[in-house]
Amino acid sequence: MSIRTPLARARGLGSAKDGTHHWWMQRVTSVALVPLILWFTISVMVLVRAHDAAHGAVQSWLGNPVNAGLMIALLVAMFYHAKLGAQVIIEDYVHPESAKIAALLVVQFLLFLLGAIAIVAVLKIALA
Repeated sequence: MSIRTPLARARGLGSAKDGTHHWWMQRVTSVALVPLILWFTISVMVLVRAHDAAHGAVQSWLGNPVNAGLMIALLVAMFYHAKLGAQVIIEDYVHPESAKIAALLVVQFLLFLLGAIAIVAVLKIALA
């Protein structure tokens, strides 16, 4: 029998006060992705129709600062949204704590690495 109160036993077991921020960030990135993906899809359709997506046409299209900026915004939002979603899945379905931490680290590192590579590729094409 413990002399601790129910509140004392429950402390540290509840919300870490981080779930709301995580939830909002998922919603913000998903709302940001809607116009960005629409812009990207329409742009690619126009590019394919007008130029058969030749390398030079894509390079000149991405050389436009507005297009390059929107593409980088799309990549940042997309990879951050993927990171948030993967984190929720891992936290919900991977139960051993060591496996959970390892999976979170690996997934976050890979998504960061792929995002960085994609942004460097956009910058390389845009600035060439």
